Amino acid sequence: MTKSDAWDAIVVGSGIGGLVCAAYLAVSGRRVLVLEQHDVAGGNSHVFRRRRAYEFDVGVHYLGDCGPDGVLPAILDGLGLRDRIRYLPMDQDGFDEIVTPGVSMFMPAGWPEYRRRLKEALPTDAAGIDAFADVCEGLGEESRRALLSDRDLSVAELVARAPLTVRWGRRTLSELFDDCGLSATARTVLAAQSPNYGMGPDQATVSMHATVTDHYVRGAYYPQGGGQMLAAGLVEVVEAHGGRLLTRARAERVLVENGRVTGVGLTDGRHFAAPVVVSNADYRRTVLDLVGAEHFPRRLVAKTREAAMGLPFATLYVATDGPLPERPNANLWWYADDDIGQYYQRLATGNIDPVPFLFMSFASRKDPESPNVCPPGHSNFQLMTLCPPEYERWGVTGGPADGVRYRRDPVYRQHKERFTDAMLTAAEKVLGPFRDRVVHLEAATPLTHERYILSTGGTPFGLAAWGGAGGRPDTGTPIQGLHVVGANTRYGSGITGVAVGGIACAAQLVGRRLMHEVHSGAVLGDPGLLPERGPQWDPLAVSRGTGRRGARGLAVTGRR
Repeated sequence: MTKSDAWDAIVVGSGIGGLVCAAYLAVSGRRVLVLEQHDVAGGNSHVFRRRRAYEFDVGVHYLGDCGPDGVLPAILDGLGLRDRIRYLPMDQDGFDEIVTPGVSMFMPAGWPEYRRRLKEALPTDAAGIDAFADVCEGLGEESRRALLSDRDLSVAELVARAPLTVRWGRRTLSELFDDCGLSATARTVLAAQSPNYGMGPDQATVSMHATVTDHYVRGAYYPQGGGQMLAAGLVEVVEAHGGRLLTRARAERVLVENGRVTGVGLTDGRHFAAPVVVSNADYRRTVLDLVGAEHFPRRLVAKTREAAMGLPFATLYVATDGPLPERPNANLWWYADDDIGQYYQRLATGNIDPVPFLFMSFASRKDPESPNVCPPGHSNFQLMTLCPPEYERWGVTGGPADGVRYRRDPVYRQHKERFTDAMLTAAEKVLGPFRDRVVHLEAATPLTHERYILSTGGTPFGLAAWGGAGGRPDTGTPIQGLHVVGANTRYGSGITGVAVGGIACAAQLVGRRLMHEVHSGAVLGDPGLLPERGPQWDPLAVSRGTGRRGARGLAVTGRR
């Protein structure tokens, strides 16, 4: 092993959590190596291109809390990216449209208006809605204050300053619904965005629901230029401050000796040494495969083997050669009935035909000036629905992370085609006919997601239950030098959740309250070190890393 193969820290996986952690370690003076098994960095934030005309986001559909006081902007601005990442506001009077057979309403920014609109749509549930909103708004504020605090709170301080968190945080959303006496229809409307965290009310904690809801009620936004802009900016920070990104570099083993990490070995035989390894890989695969169960306490291994995962998505990426009917700049959440409890029960039994739920995201409305999303006059949108996690649902017995080849399997293709048709049928009930104008249609199943992200069950949401309701690991582990970030940690899933986990991990490693510092206005990265962005600058090319930036096979739209 040469001197150039030794690093201060190695980050395995380049999702936003891993990149944020790597970037903060880099601006703090650490020499950081980021390893990514895919062709580009970004994890669930990456994009892909088709026909030199369309660009599709994989996981960035909207961001919450990106105003002047926002958490995600503070994290990125603290790295020197203030002038490189911009946030386009969605319709703040209604950024999420919720449609059920009995109710149709737009969710606005701001708790007072959100409450008013809920009670207007559900007048017989008005008292219960106020009680529910009191808990969620208050718990969201408590969580945010704790996140931005300049010190860790003691147990006594937590009880005094966060009583709602203490009382309700670990209890299920269904328990809060029951306590507030809410009807099935009200529960459906209030939990309509529960696919944002991949769990139903019987499984999701009040803390999970409240923090996610509060996040979006603070305002909904979309990153100008698409999700790849986030990853590209972070890669620029890492590289400008002495770090390195290697793509197509799949980790095979995190090396451990005498209870401490020593480095990482790749599937191609290369080895890199470091006293710190941060795994942004799937937590289950990290413990059981990359590190090995023999290095962890038995109880932790048992919890990890038995853990339940969040639900996965099936997605259709759609482009049409004409505009869709005029509508606000809002996502659409459509449910076939007014009982979300029954919906999740159907999911648990695999009964999703006909499709009972769709999330619809309209990229060409969110970033209409983008030269990459679609040609002028065309539409680019996505249709998504939650799926049962079992491989058998797709006619296969294993997943691509374990080497199972599935893409050309005739049974898999048959299941995929049938499900594609069912999703289109459901979407046309809401949007009206559009199939005759489709010029690009591509389906992604949970197996597709597993293939690119290597997540257990193909979910983007990580652990749903790890040793109990709401249980999730922190970023530290029992192995000296080993840390974890990403959608599986206690900081939550979604772009902001994993970014918070990334900065929290870096803060623990450098011994500073980084979140408090940057939200207070500190800029730790040096913007002057960042490279210039010329007219041909491409976030997808940047996200390959310096060594592969000019490699063949990168699709372009041809309109830059």
